[in-house]
Amino acid sequence: MKLLVRNLARTTTEQELKAIFADFGRVQSCNLVLDKATGKSKGFAFVEMPKVGEAKVAIQKLNNKDIAGNKIRVKKAEDKVATPPRVSKDVEK
Repeated sequence: MKLLVRNLARTTTEQELKAIFADFGRVQSCNLVLDKATGKSKGFAFVEMPKVGEAKVAIQKLNNKDIAGNKIRVKKAEDKVATPPRVSKDVEK
């Protein structure tokens, strides 16, 4: 299950985040989202845990928990839906 973790302290690292979630089960991946221009954290991340039960426990235990001075928010990540390409209304005849 892919989880969205928001309101992270800008100083939190991927390694720290992975360790926090590893207390609740196996972490398949952990991706801290970085600003392309500065290379600094944007304050949110995606954590993937292969076992749904472990991910649900992590959500319950970590949502609203104080980590590095911030109350983080943890929830199931929404599946990104691809939007169809726009069709121009000015079609040549």
